[in-house]
Amino acid sequence: MSSTMRLQELSPNAEIVSKSQARIVNVAAAVGLLNVLKSNLGPKGTLKLLVGGAGQLKLTKDGLVLLKEMQIQHPTAAMIARTATAQDDVTGDGTTSTVLLCGSILQQADRYCREGLHARVIVDGLELAREAVLEFLKTDFALVPDSSVDGFIHDRELLHHVALYGGFELIGPLGRSGGLLYSSS
Repeated sequence: MSSTMRLQELSPNAEIVSKSQARIVNVAAAVGLLNVLKSNLGPKGTLKLLVGGAGQLKLTKDGLVLLKEMQIQHPTAAMIARTATAQDDVTGDGTTSTVLLCGSILQQADRYCREGLHARVIVDGLELAREAVLEFLKTDFALVPDSSVDGFIHDRELLHHVALYGGFELIGPLGRSGGLLYSSS
């Protein structure tokens, strides 16, 4: 007896798809969620109008509010939403960034799969990347709690490092190079 027959006996309404079709559907769900939240990011993010079941209106660009108000049906998208809300529960921020990161990773992994790379190789690469990031955070990016005076960090090397990797540039008083950290956007 084939596995297809056993699945049909278990649930006669079950839809049988290939692994590549399942991957495409899962990535499409993640990218769909990514596209909804992508336009919210940053100070120039787009506001979304949410309409409740009783006709109540809510205008927001907060990723957490959007994720909690959306009725997400797809299991992959729901898992990403739960991951993002857990991020917000732990740190109080990063909901939209978490969705964007998850969606982008799945999108890139799908590209590699379509090129013929085995999924196990991709997962091994992601695990190596996770270990490298954790090591970087432990050694190269450790903040010393007593390094700030008056709420400003005076470690120029640390500020420069944050500026290089965070989309910021160091601008001193009256626009001269060096000094406090300001957003370049």
